[in-house]
Amino acid sequence: MMEYYCPSLTQISRLKTREVTIGQVKIGNGHPIRVQTMTTTDTLDTMATVEQTIRCIEAGAELVRITAPSKKEAENLLNIKNELRRRGYDTPIVADIHFTPNAAEIAARIVEKVRINPGNYVDKKKFELIEYSDQDYAEEIERITERFTPLVLICKEHGTAMRIGTNHGSLSDRIMSRYGDTPMGMVESAMEFLRIARANDYHNIVLSMKASNPQVMVQAYRLLIQQMQLEFNECYPLHLGVTEAGDGEDGRVKSAAGIGTLLEDGIGDTIRVSLTEDPEFEIPVCRDLVKRYTNAGDSASANHTSLGIIPPVQKLTYNPFVYKRRSSVAVSNVGGMQVPIVIADFSKIEKIEPAHLTSIGYTYDAVTDKWNIGDQAADYIFTGHQLIHFELPGTLKVIVYPATWAAQSTSDKYIPIFDIAGYDSETQKHPKQNFVMMDCFSDETPINDFTHLERIANDPTAILCLSSKHKNAMPAVRRMFMALQEKQINNPVVITVDSDWNTTDEHLIHFATEAGALLLDGFGDGLCLGLTSKSYAAQTANASKDTSGRNYNSNASIEAFINATAFTILQATRTRISKTEYISCPSCGRTLFNLQETTAKIRSVTNHLKGVKIAIMGCIVNGPGEMADADFGYVGSGPGKITLYKGKEVVKKNVDSEIAVDELIHLLKEHDAWVDPA
Repeated sequence: MMEYYCPSLTQISRLKTREVTIGQVKIGNGHPIRVQTMTTTDTLDTMATVEQTIRCIEAGAELVRITAPSKKEAENLLNIKNELRRRGYDTPIVADIHFTPNAAEIAARIVEKVRINPGNYVDKKKFELIEYSDQDYAEEIERITERFTPLVLICKEHGTAMRIGTNHGSLSDRIMSRYGDTPMGMVESAMEFLRIARANDYHNIVLSMKASNPQVMVQAYRLLIQQMQLEFNECYPLHLGVTEAGDGEDGRVKSAAGIGTLLEDGIGDTIRVSLTEDPEFEIPVCRDLVKRYTNAGDSASANHTSLGIIPPVQKLTYNPFVYKRRSSVAVSNVGGMQVPIVIADFSKIEKIEPAHLTSIGYTYDAVTDKWNIGDQAADYIFTGHQLIHFELPGTLKVIVYPATWAAQSTSDKYIPIFDIAGYDSETQKHPKQNFVMMDCFSDETPINDFTHLERIANDPTAILCLSSKHKNAMPAVRRMFMALQEKQINNPVVITVDSDWNTTDEHLIHFATEAGALLLDGFGDGLCLGLTSKSYAAQTANASKDTSGRNYNSNASIEAFINATAFTILQATRTRISKTEYISCPSCGRTLFNLQETTAKIRSVTNHLKGVKIAIMGCIVNGPGEMADADFGYVGSGPGKITLYKGKEVVKKNVDSEIAVDELIHLLKEHDAWVDPA
């Protein structure tokens, strides 16, 4: 049996899972990680669904999911499938089932795979707290067995695969009563159905543990693997996804943080990135995630070395199933109980001017001769050899190389950054604060025997900056964090990640995966992101739009993109909240209003409400359950009708969609969650 929850904590090695057949596609057992998406059309509109499915397939989707909320939609899957096959497309179709076992049993005879949610397939979700005795609980399991077994037998007879897909926000009242709103509750919800399938010798199963909170999502998958190994001594293939991730950079970063964290540990056999955008736009993001774990297309490989050996893990120094931030001492505003800092890399700007600071949250007002500081203002800038020739905002400090720092001795705005190999021998150091760079396990120098670390442990001014050029960069940095814990070294640590990729989306995926994985495990007191010289030059010279239509074609806008990405990663990992959070479903054939348009409208009038979580759900299936931890909810309840929620409580029903956004603002005001925009 494997140790912990994955094959290795020091190298990327795929988790061994059972092989599952879905039409012509095989998942698990070392097969390539498959990418998939879900249509947004009305399933009863055969031609519209076929056309959108084809667009998804041609974008690279290897499976396409279509909603079947009732018997009539399930029956129409036959017409959709036949038309696709007539046109020469044999991509497997997955029926998405909620609430309706009869629809699932129809669909299982037609398509290659059905997805059921154990939280609402038989159980009900009424947000009621009911005490279940052991006998009551056993009787409910018996009822589930009776209702679920027919679907299992149909799937077994027809060679149909099944995904048992747990969602954090739609755990049944029965599961909630015993396990609460927890990752373990998610796991048990799926395991109950998996045990029934196994009892019927049916194994063509994929599982998922989706949540809109990447922390919860990652912990649930890890616990599921551990539980399957404990009970069965084997694992079924895993479908990865962060549900209701949203749109734009937010959706991409949140998805990459959750999915990428697991892929870094070799976990995951198929993925779907749930964006509030047309489904074909999800596929390039999926492909950017997956190609990091194949040799082909790894544009960053030239920037990596594999000489270093990452020491094996003797014993875990943290709990990967429960989030707890690593304990560190405070050095100035870094570490301790303070929120993680953000360092902006300005070292590639030839001459830094006041206007450049606008890109990282500082705006100079010449009339008042004052700086305005935004919620996403970087805490430090790294300039390398360059001193600043103008007065800086009061809160901003500058990190420079030792010689540059030593050349000026009048300003407390400048902080030196040293290489760890030379730090001991330095005679000139800042009396209060020194940044110390360390490249983790990229070569075989004595740095990696931890002797330098042990000396730093007694230095109350040292802030470590951990990065790695190792081909397994995230595991290398994580292993160094474990070494710090093993040796009880509590200096604060800034996570440093450079990207050598090409497009904006590739940079987003890289940053969110490597930094997000560490932050989700409780590591890191700060974040510094940057582009390698090659990528920075290419981004500046090309001035070209990437697949998402975003264009960063000047020095200032590159820095703005990187700074915004850092804050978005911290927000996605729930480690530093700096803006409004939107929990927005990706739309499907059940959606009762224009989700993309409405999300954009709500975002435009509420994006200044720092720390408020607003859920925007297309239908009653995805809300209120899926918006589990939102403060306010905007949920489609009928054609042109919206229901508004405060938490999980219905506040206003059947609001006309034309006035629903205004009503949402009124609701925010009533509960003191509204402030007028500046």
